[in-house]
Amino acid sequence: MPLLASIPSPSSGEVHLGGIALHAYGVMLLLGILAAVWLTGVRWTRRGGDWDLVFRVAMWGVAGGVVGARLYHVLTSWGEVPDPKWQGVFEIWKGGLGVWGGIAGGVLAGAVVVRSSGNSVYAFMNACAPALLLAQAIGRWGNYFNQELFGKPTDLPWGLEIAVQNRPQQYISEPTFHPLFLYESLWCLLGVGVLLLIDRRFRIRPPGLFALYVAWYTAFRTFEETLRVDPSHEYFGQRLNFWVSIVFFALAVVAFVWSQRRSAEPRSPHRPAAVPEGPRMAVPKGRVRR
Repeated sequence: MPLLASIPSPSSGEVHLGGIALHAYGVMLLLGILAAVWLTGVRWTRRGGDWDLVFRVAMWGVAGGVVGARLYHVLTSWGEVPDPKWQGVFEIWKGGLGVWGGIAGGVLAGAVVVRSSGNSVYAFMNACAPALLLAQAIGRWGNYFNQELFGKPTDLPWGLEIAVQNRPQQYISEPTFHPLFLYESLWCLLGVGVLLLIDRRFRIRPPGLFALYVAWYTAFRTFEETLRVDPSHEYFGQRLNFWVSIVFFALAVVAFVWSQRRSAEPRSPHRPAAVPEGPRMAVPKGRVRR
């Protein structure tokens, strides 16, 4: 006998604190950002870095990520932008942030900040890789409040209830759907643990851990795209982001192999010597760390 008949969806996309109404989507994004800053800061400072750089990267990286994420969504899903279009392109609290554009925009903005500080961009990418998965795991709950990012109809006990007005027309009579936001959130949380374990057990040369982050996420995203039912451009019978995920997965694997075979990154005379490219753990005498 199933433990749950279904997962109910919130009746509103807002949370109320006293007399203030906040968009839950934005609240979850903010919590995800704060968690990512914390984890990145802990990992970066353990490598000899400083919190000031983490905060500066967070400020510009978030700005670049939001712009990139919204731009990607607008360019690939123009039909989903609310009317009037000139206003709808800015209404991110209604959903519509493309993760590919967010990663690209955030990485580019953050790389500029790290590079200008004289630190290793690759080393910082390794430090923040698990934190990005943590941010995505938390941020995906914003889709829950908006009743979006669900999959095909299902009668499984964890099926997600979707209001009639939010159901695709072809599934208007179906009450419950695959909770893809939950699947992705759990996958990302698992990925945080996996990356932290790999980083602890192995000596991963930067930006290898970041490449593993991309590979981990895209491996699931490829599967996820086969279940999604929201509008999307299709090519050869599959959604656009299905093919994007495959391409990024392949590139991530190639990047990981390259990163582990490349020669060590030369240290700039302006780069602080206190920030190594990867974690360095003390090894007791008489033992070899493998």
